[in-house]
Amino acid sequence: KALLIDSGMHTPNAKQMAESITKLPIMLLNTHGDPDHISGNGSFDSFYMHPDEEDIYRSQGGSGIILPVKDNDVIDLGNRPLKIFAIPGHTPGSIAVLDINSRVLIPGDSIQDGNIFMFREYRNMSLYVESLKKLSRYMDEFDIIYPSHGSFPVYPELIARLIEGAQQVIDGKAQGEVVEVLGTPVMLYRFPYAGFLCDLPENEK
Repeated sequence: KALLIDSGMHTPNAKQMAESITKLPIMLLNTHGDPDHISGNGSFDSFYMHPDEEDIYRSQGGSGIILPVKDNDVIDLGNRPLKIFAIPGHTPGSIAVLDINSRVLIPGDSIQDGNIFMFREYRNMSLYVESLKKLSRYMDEFDIIYPSHGSFPVYPELIARLIEGAQQVIDGKAQGEVVEVLGTPVMLYRFPYAGFLCDLPENEK
């Protein structure tokens, strides 16, 4: 079997694209339900997703049968086991996928050196920090990280930096600037290794 992780943005033919590079039967797994990760889901009858992500997915008109995955599940592709980590924060049902044999972690948007979206009511910075702390306890199981945005690849030491930066934001110790993203004013907290795009504080609205 083959597994496509996320179906991209403006890619309604995601399944056909994947079939062009493998003759194996293809399954789909979504790391989360943001629109740039799900636009090709319609080409699949069913797909793996954490159940806590269903509301976000369906609110965008997402169709298909959700095959639920949860923390510590293993998807076996045939001598290639993939372990699932539930990492809520960026979204309620965000997951990371560990390719056990290759020692590669695929964390969706949660680990990257770009600007991480943490604005909108369903995102939770405190849960995000706890999820990163959980992943840090498994760092002896992966050597490299394949993010969905930013530089590719990145490395496990980035996790501790993201925890530090996110905690500074939570504690009110980070300096931010107002920027506009998707027509919405948000607060950007920049760090040398990444950024966090967050809802405006009440005194900035």
